[in-house]
Amino acid sequence: MNHSFTDNQPLFIQIKQRIEDQIVNGQLKEHEQIPSTTKMVQFYNINHITISKGVNLLVDEGILYKKRGVGMFVNEGAKQVLLKTRQDAFTSNYLLPMLKEANKLGLTDHDLAHMFKKIREEYRDEL
Repeated sequence: MNHSFTDNQPLFIQIKQRIEDQIVNGQLKEHEQIPSTTKMVQFYNINHITISKGVNLLVDEGILYKKRGVGMFVNEGAKQVLLKTRQDAFTSNYLLPMLKEANKLGLTDHDLAHMFKKIREEYRDEL
């Protein structure tokens, strides 16, 4: 796992996103305990408050739940919620701007489908 962080987002958001990624890719499953904040502090070598802030955002969003005295666990349906949220963000952040530009360029749905197919073939080893 990559321990490095970027400067373009607060650390607690990056911690939140790493936990989300682990849920989405199946590393963390429903009702499975996530690593303790102490373990994450040691692993990432960052402040306990920063870790807690990222984890608590996921609790507030219903992705994680607390078992008092035991730890944090992945909530039922968390993966589906995260996938839906990411699909919606993908649509608004990538697809809509792309389609607006495609319209400006006069590209048809057929043109776009052909372009997607060509890119998938050319970059299949990188995807």
